[in-house]
Amino acid sequence: MEIETLVVHKGRGVDPSTRAVTPPLYMSTTFERDPDGSYPQGYVYGRTDNPNRRLLEELVAAMENGEDAAAFSSGMAAIMSVFQALRPGDHVIAPRDIYHGAARLLRDLMARWGLGASFVDMAKPGAVESAVQDSTRIVFLETPSNPLLTITDLAAVSQIARERGIYTVCDNTWATPALQRPLELGVDLVVHSSTKYLGGHGDVTGGVVVAARSTGLFERVRQVQQDGGAVPSPFDCWLLLRSIRTLPYRVRAHTKNAAQVAKFLAGHPRVEQAFYPGLTEHPGHDTARRQMEDFGGMLSFRPKGGREAAFAVAARTRLFTRATSLGSYESLIEHRASVEGPESATPQDLLRVSVGLENSEDLVADLAQALDG
Repeated sequence: MEIETLVVHKGRGVDPSTRAVTPPLYMSTTFERDPDGSYPQGYVYGRTDNPNRRLLEELVAAMENGEDAAAFSSGMAAIMSVFQALRPGDHVIAPRDIYHGAARLLRDLMARWGLGASFVDMAKPGAVESAVQDSTRIVFLETPSNPLLTITDLAAVSQIARERGIYTVCDNTWATPALQRPLELGVDLVVHSSTKYLGGHGDVTGGVVVAARSTGLFERVRQVQQDGGAVPSPFDCWLLLRSIRTLPYRVRAHTKNAAQVAKFLAGHPRVEQAFYPGLTEHPGHDTARRQMEDFGGMLSFRPKGGREAAFAVAARTRLFTRATSLGSYESLIEHRASVEGPESATPQDLLRVSVGLENSEDLVADLAQALDG
């Protein structure tokens, strides 16, 4: 079944009691037991499970071609559940270019937990191989990466890890299953910030972990979800289910617009460098073309003139909102290093762009006047 059909029909059905076509919202925090003490529908308490959450998990698992999924209250809660499923003294290999929140989680909070971490250039599978320790349990991947859009060869790194009995976990937030399905390339778990493209409207926060097989590491993730309780509300799940129905079409439009914007930026005399895997000069272009169906709606660029010039360009835009986040219908632009803080390794002149669903010619015209000042 193709993804356009799957997202319409999976995780829904006509309600048997009312014949409602759209799944109802189940706000109850508890569920009645039968006289013999059993729970015939499988639901006990709102923290451990909920019908709306189960529908969402079934849908996202099917989209990624996985066996099961666990939904969380945020993308960071989803990522943290994976690390909390490990033991003190275990070791994680992660990308140098990675979402700063995930890096901070490893370097600070999980370090206090006793988890070790090494950060390597994930564009080079050999760097992953060299970083393996006896205590390595996870290779954490993010491709395209945030914010430099580095591309990791998922099949190559997964094979390296599998041969050593190490799990691979890929953050697939930027690509979405509409463009990239890491589980089909050998990855064990996929994580999403469902706040972004899965939600798509800037009005819901969430995260999901998807498993190729619901055993081992994922069983421990499920335990963290149910016992720790960082779960999405029924309404959040309902909103995500609503939004995912249009995901393939939204992602295509984001991608088409981003390709036009990236082409414009790459040829502009006042742009030092543009980062987008759809550009043939991008060092990861061939790998991205092989493992992705298209190149996505995210890009970044460095205007000439340094940090102050970058701030000035962002300030002069009229259609791009200066704000953090991505994947919603509106276009966003931000100076990334200042968001990431003093420990950031991101170039001080880099602007990250989430290309929205506006007309691409309008977006290009807006960036043109901002760059020309």
